[in-house]
Amino acid sequence: MILALIIGAVAGWLAGQIMRGDGYGIIVDILLGIVGGWFGGWLFGKLGIHIGHGIIGSLFIAVVGAVILIWLTRLISRK
Repeated sequence: MILALIIGAVAGWLAGQIMRGDGYGIIVDILLGIVGGWFGGWLFGKLGIHIGHGIIGSLFIAVVGAVILIWLTRLISRK
């Protein structure tokens, strides 16, 4: 559980760096990374994509999930 939170936090920070712009700040990016880790795992599972079970695979999935969530929140907040 603690490792998942750490991976999510790192993923959120990385996603914040990838999705440059006005941003939400590091705390919200970290929270989006934690939620993005869950979302990315769910999404990749539904798509039948299996990256692996290691830390690098988990980090990749969490970053992808966090980037998608950041993109969605920015899309929604523009309206």
